[in-house]
Amino acid sequence: MKYLNRDAASFGSDLWEAIDETAVATAREVLTGRRFLEVDGPYGAALTSVEVGEDGYCREPGPDEAAAVIGRAVSVPMLRKECRLSIRRLEASQAIGQPLNLNAVADAAEAVARREEEFVYYGQKDFGLPGLMNAEGRHQQPGGNWEKTEQALEDVLGAVNRLDGDGFHGPYALALSPGLYNALFRRYEGTDMLQLEHLRRLCELGVYKAPIEGGVVVDPHVGRLLIGQDLAAGYIGQDGIHHRLYLSESLVLLVEEPTAICTLGGGAPRKKK
Repeated sequence: MKYLNRDAASFGSDLWEAIDETAVATAREVLTGRRFLEVDGPYGAALTSVEVGEDGYCREPGPDEAAAVIGRAVSVPMLRKECRLSIRRLEASQAIGQPLNLNAVADAAEAVARREEEFVYYGQKDFGLPGLMNAEGRHQQPGGNWEKTEQALEDVLGAVNRLDGDGFHGPYALALSPGLYNALFRRYEGTDMLQLEHLRRLCELGVYKAPIEGGVVVDPHVGRLLIGQDLAAGYIGQDGIHHRLYLSESLVLLVEEPTAICTLGGGAPRKKK
């Protein structure tokens, strides 16, 4: 991976290994989509687009006209975040064994992971990429008030029945906004069972707290999360005070079966902060 420019850094493989471990561990705590979607790859940074669908005529040719056949492709976006490490503190770590703080790497990894989650659930309209919450053709299940004990099960079961009726028989995953997820830590009246435990029996691929509004039930036949370059750190240079690094990855969600998705509460778009 020479394109990461690691050889230009004055530090060696031990620190790069620590940077990679910190970045991956931090991202893993944030990411939910990778836990239930099919992950395809990584194929490397060279993957900038991928063909989808079937080739076809751009229009039906006339009797004496040559046909023009065209394919369709989608871009594989790259996500990137810079960070900096103190040259003096790095030297103190290597020369006299002082502990090195890699919080800047962790913060950058978290930013990249949260952007990945946004692509998974909401896509990127400007790039023509849908997400699980807004894919055209998905099912939509109106949501009720989850303050009522039975409402969560009723809403999720309604979504599951829609998917099952369309030929997607599970197992299912359930992703919920923080508020809806936290509401599941109530017990059913007269029992020791949490609502969360009950829904995990219905959604065997897991119940996840995700950065979304509302919720979504997904059958894994929905498609693939295609990875070009998996999360990796690269070197930019140094300015006498800091080493400048970056974390990057490239990926795209390929929604091949939108009817394998059912949003809860209409799948409203996320409010921008």
